[in-house]
Amino acid sequence: MKKDQDHIAIFKRERNQNISSYQNDLVWQDLSAQWLKRAFRQKFMYNFSSLGRPIIQTPVDMVAMQELIWQVKPDLIIETGIAHGGSLILSASMLALLDMCDAIDSGTKLDPMKSNRKVLGVDIDIRTHNREAIEAHPMASRIQMIQGSSITPEVIEQVQQVAKDYERVLVSLDSNHTHDHVLAELEAYARLTSVDSYCVVFDTFIEDMPADMFADRPWGPGDNPKTAVWEYLKSHSEFEIDKSIQHKLLLTVAPDGYLKRVK
Repeated sequence: MKKDQDHIAIFKRERNQNISSYQNDLVWQDLSAQWLKRAFRQKFMYNFSSLGRPIIQTPVDMVAMQELIWQVKPDLIIETGIAHGGSLILSASMLALLDMCDAIDSGTKLDPMKSNRKVLGVDIDIRTHNREAIEAHPMASRIQMIQGSSITPEVIEQVQQVAKDYERVLVSLDSNHTHDHVLAELEAYARLTSVDSYCVVFDTFIEDMPADMFADRPWGPGDNPKTAVWEYLKSHSEFEIDKSIQHKLLLTVAPDGYLKRVK
């Protein structure tokens, strides 16, 4: 057993050394940026699903999220932006796995209907066919949805009322990508993130993309989630950008967006 632990420690040490070196590999970083530009133009992010529901995300960030959920072991995951529901399903499946592991460790029988762990999704427009598909999914018992703008007082109040009953909370922001909207979401929801957990702000990569890629959108370089993150952090020292995640991923759509609550 000790020998196996030693091997794992060596593996982790070598892995961390590799990851630390990536930030200085400017050629690789440039190649990654070029790949992301091409991937966005080709709608690569629309190609995947999570347990049968479409998820508009890169596989790399999907893996990063499951790693964070396993690490943090949250009781509640708050997500703004639902679309087809794939992200909700991914989060709910990870919570189900955490419950299963807890049951094995405690020697108790698992009853998924009695689990306290939950995913709370917020979207300004939950289309009927998406809602019906999410509610019919095997993970539905772990999912609650709120329809409305994520930055209106009434929706914020509903989310806060749910969150007050949970100790470990992870937050994911992936709705309207304008600076003002994301900054308002950060002010409303980042505070709900528990210490040592994360508030993940997606699509910060917009800041690094050509302006013509967003000609039909109200956001673009200079007005996007990354600029909102930078503004928010000026007055919120309780959060730090976990650069190690983006250094590891390289192809992430959320550079500077993995915010860890440190106090």
